[in-house]
Amino acid sequence: MSADAEANPRDGDFELVTLRNGSRAVRHLGHGEVMHPSVGPWKEALGLYVEQPRLAEKLRQSGPPLVIHDVGLGAATNAVAALTCARELGAERRRPLEVVSFEVDLAPLRLALADPEGFPFLQPFQEAAQALMRDGVWEADGLRWRLHLGDAVPFLDGALPLADLVYFDPFSPASNPDMWTEAVLARVRRHCRVEGEGALLLTYSAATPTRVTLLLAGFFVGAGAATGTKGETTVASTRREALAAPLAERWLERWKRSSSRAPHGAQLTPELESRVLAHPQWR
Repeated sequence: MSADAEANPRDGDFELVTLRNGSRAVRHLGHGEVMHPSVGPWKEALGLYVEQPRLAEKLRQSGPPLVIHDVGLGAATNAVAALTCARELGAERRRPLEVVSFEVDLAPLRLALADPEGFPFLQPFQEAAQALMRDGVWEADGLRWRLHLGDAVPFLDGALPLADLVYFDPFSPASNPDMWTEAVLARVRRHCRVEGEGALLLTYSAATPTRVTLLLAGFFVGAGAATGTKGETTVASTRREALAAPLAERWLERWKRSSSRAPHGAQLTPELESRVLAHPQWR
C-alpha cells in the first residue's frame, strides 16, 4: 500500500484527508468537496449545531423528547455533537433527545470510525454508530438515534416526529443541487414544530439563493454564527421571534439589486418575486 493510500484511506466515493489545521475530514472523490473544510468537523459542529441553538439549555428544560432532524449524516459529527452534549449534562438533562439522521451513503461514517486518532470525538459513540449502521436505530439512557438510509425525499414525504432543530448539512448546492430546492425545503418545513418556540433550521450556507429558497419554503430567515472563513451562516425558523438576527429591509433591498436573486433550482419568475416580497418576514 502506498503512503498516500495509508494517509488518505478510501471507501467508495470518499476519502479521508488532513486539513491545514491538522484536523481530519472526509472528501468526496467526485466533486472534491470536503465536509467541514475550514475549522474542522468537531469545532464547526459544536459552534453551529450545539452552541448556537443553545442545545444544552433546551435539554435542561422539562418537556417531551427534543427532536433533531439531521439532514446529511456524513461522518456523524453533528449528530454525535448533539448526543455528546446530552450525555455530558448528566442529571441536569430533563428531557430525552431523539436524533433522526438522513443519509444516502455510509462510507464517510465508516471511514471516520476506522480513524480513531483523527476522529476521537466519535469514539464514545462508536458502538452506537455501529448499531445505527447495522440496525437503523440505537437507544440508551434517554437518547435515541435513528437512521433513514437512502434518498431523503421519500422519508420527508412520510411520517416523522416534529423537529425542534434541523441540522441541514448536505453537500453544497453546487455539488448536491437536488437537496436545496424549494420542494425539498418545504418538505423539511412540514415536519418542523410550530407551537411554542417553534423549530430552528441551521445550515452553513449564507448564500442569497439559499436564503431566498428558505423564505419560499415557508421559513423565517436570519443570519447565523460565523465559522472559519465564513463571516455568516444561516438560521431559519418557523417563528420569526425565535431568530436572533432576522433578515430585515436592508437585506431585502440588497436582494432587489442582487445578481443572485433566484432560489436554488429555479428561475426567478414574477410570481416567485411577489411571494418573496409578500413574505411575513418583512411585516
